[in-house]
Amino acid sequence: MNGLLLTLHVIVSLLLIGVILLQPGSKGGGLGATFGGGGANSAFGARGAAPFLAKFTYYLAAGFMVTCLVIEVLIVRDNRSVLDRTSAAKAVPAKPAPVVPVPALPEAPAKK
Repeated sequence: MNGLLLTLHVIVSLLLIGVILLQPGSKGGGLGATFGGGGANSAFGARGAAPFLAKFTYYLAAGFMVTCLVIEVLIVRDNRSVLDRTSAAKAVPAKPAPVVPVPALPEAPAKK
């Protein structure tokens, strides 16, 4: 269930990014104009794709928020946390490095 929900969340977020980039900005066009901007008028009518993309953005944003909340509820219900995993990883002691004796250096002859 968690894997399916995370996959859906990633798909919704990528679609949301794409739809936002395709919307026309203040100067008109948007990223969609780069890929043949005149096609939007013939496919979506004289007003272009702006109303459709705006509505689709609202739906995707709502889906993004719902998936975020559901994922958070599942995490809280399972009583798990990222901090628990981090502290558990730190609690496992690492094997200490073996102690290797360092040979004593011979003393240098005294200068006269």
